[in-house]
Amino acid sequence: MLKLIVVIPALNEESSVGQVIRKVPRAFNPEVDVQVLVVNDGSTDRTPDVSFLEGADYVISSPERRGLGAAVREGLREAYRLGADVAVMIDADDEYPADHIPQVVEPVLTGSADYVLASRFAGRIQGMKLHRRLGNYTFTLLQMMLLRRKITDGQTGLRAFSRAALQRLDIIHDYNYAQVMTLNLVRQGFRMAEVPIPYKTRTTGTSFIRFWPYMSRVLPAIVREMARKPKRGEHDKVLVLYEHLTKGAPFH
Repeated sequence: MLKLIVVIPALNEESSVGQVIRKVPRAFNPEVDVQVLVVNDGSTDRTPDVSFLEGADYVISSPERRGLGAAVREGLREAYRLGADVAVMIDADDEYPADHIPQVVEPVLTGSADYVLASRFAGRIQGMKLHRRLGNYTFTLLQMMLLRRKITDGQTGLRAFSRAALQRLDIIHDYNYAQVMTLNLVRQGFRMAEVPIPYKTRTTGTSFIRFWPYMSRVLPAIVREMARKPKRGEHDKVLVLYEHLTKGAPFH
C-alpha cells in the first residue's frame, strides 16, 4: 500500500482548517493510505486543537510564526520522514477543493509526473479580485520566462509531489514558497504537470499577502534561486532507486 500524506500549513485558521481536513478523501483508492499532517505556524487561536478534533493524524507546531515558506518546508520534510510515497500540500483557508486531491495526485500515482500544480486558471474561478488575478498572472509569466515552458498557475496553494521530489526539494526562504519551489524542482529535471481545479476565494480569516512586502521578499528569492546551480542528474539516480524499491511498476 502506498502512503499519501496531505500537508496543511496553517496560521490562525481555526475557522476553516477543520473543513479542509473533513473534505480530504480518505478512501478514494483501496491501495492508498491517506493521512493528514497539519503544520501550525505559531497560531494564537485554537488551530492545533481544532486540527486534532477534526481528524488530523499529525500536528506539528512552532512556538512562533516563521512564515509560510518555512511551514511548507517543514511539513514536506516531515511527510518524507514519515515515509510518504506521495505528498499533497493544500492551504488551510478552504479556498482550494480538497475533494479534488485524487485528481491532483493522479499524475504522480501513475508515474507520469513528479510534481503537479493544481491550476485555478485552467479550471473555474469564483470571486478572485482583479489585483490578485493580475499578480498571479505576473508571477506565473515570470516563471514561464525563466523556465521556458508553459505554466498556467504558478502561485497555486494545492500541489502534489513524488517521494523523489520531496527528497530533493529545497525551499530557500521562509516568507513564501510558490515561485522558488517550481523553479527549484523543474531546474533539477523533475517532471511537472498541471491539473485543472475549481476555486473560490476564502470566506473566513485574512490573507497574509500584501503587495509591496510580497514583491520585496519574493523577487530577491527568485534571483537567489536562479543564481544557484541546479543539481542536475541527482533526480535520475533517486528515481531509479525509488522505482527499484517499488518493483519498477507505476501505480494504477
